[in-house]
Amino acid sequence: MSHTFNDQELTQHITQLFLAAGCHEAEASEVASNLVMANLSGHDSHGVGMAPRYIDAVLEKNLIPNSKVAVRVDSGMLLGLDGQRGFGQTVGVQAMDLAFERVAQHGACIMSLAHAHHLGRIGHFAEMAVARGWVSLQFVNVMAAPAVAPWHGGDGRFGTNPCCIGIPVGLGDNAQEPFVLDFATSRVAQGKMRVAYNEGKTVASGTLIDEHGQPTNNPGVVVVPQSNGKFGALMPFGEHKGFGLAVACELLGGALSGGGSWHGAADGKRAVYNGMLSIIIDPKALGTQMSFAQETLAFIEWLRQSPAIQGSDGVQLAGEPERAARLARKKNGIVVDDATWQEIQNAGSKVGLSL
Repeated sequence: MSHTFNDQELTQHITQLFLAAGCHEAEASEVASNLVMANLSGHDSHGVGMAPRYIDAVLEKNLIPNSKVAVRVDSGMLLGLDGQRGFGQTVGVQAMDLAFERVAQHGACIMSLAHAHHLGRIGHFAEMAVARGWVSLQFVNVMAAPAVAPWHGGDGRFGTNPCCIGIPVGLGDNAQEPFVLDFATSRVAQGKMRVAYNEGKTVASGTLIDEHGQPTNNPGVVVVPQSNGKFGALMPFGEHKGFGLAVACELLGGALSGGGSWHGAADGKRAVYNGMLSIIIDPKALGTQMSFAQETLAFIEWLRQSPAIQGSDGVQLAGEPERAARLARKKNGIVVDDATWQEIQNAGSKVGLSL
């Protein structure tokens, strides 16, 4: 069984949930809109299914409603920020806005953000930058129960540690949709395992190991404790290459930001903290704005000329699946499986709200 909502009514439901948890109206609306946009974009792993975990984190007092980003270091092109355990969807936007002020002044900004609660879909921040015609790079670590195994390792040692790169394509009247590459360094995102588990599905071979370090297709091994009380783990994508990038995200997003890196056993907390290193560049400041715009258009066109292989629709670039999903789900609605909707209703009960 499942439930279908249009994006506006689903946003309203989730806004009410966060209002009941103590968020001010603007914050509740921003967080809810961000989660629903993830659903619209086809990433249910980062959508409203995260709301129950956020409510638990608020009740733990490890997620602090209405927190604001704090400036720890400001030296022009360099910004060191602290999310103060606030909602990542709000402190992340505040951090990007501060970085954008520096890009407008200096042509670039290197910004670190520590101690933000779950930032959600990192592509959202890249989309903010490319909308201004700027290049954006994000390296993020995940401070929660370690869910990903090192290459050739047999248990979870770090998080899904996303990496994101946003690049505008063309300029002015010749602008095209941007290139937005946003991916977990695990083979799949942790949230996709929660969705698969709630829908009663198995996952592809090579994605998971169980609590004994053995391959499995059961997504439940990283969602609920297993027979010995332990969890299994996700595998990194791309073997040693994805593992290497995950380590880089841990050290850049976590250690360099001051938010810390993971090196301990799971603590049982529901809170998820992220550290993020962002690099934002205005091509105009490099003196390459026009040639950059021309080259992005030329290269994208060159890629599209590649003949489609059998059974495919041809070359598809990062950002296109999300834009297609938004059109389809705006028209047909957002489907929320019964287990996820029940979890959302249960979360409402915890804060005195009936959904």
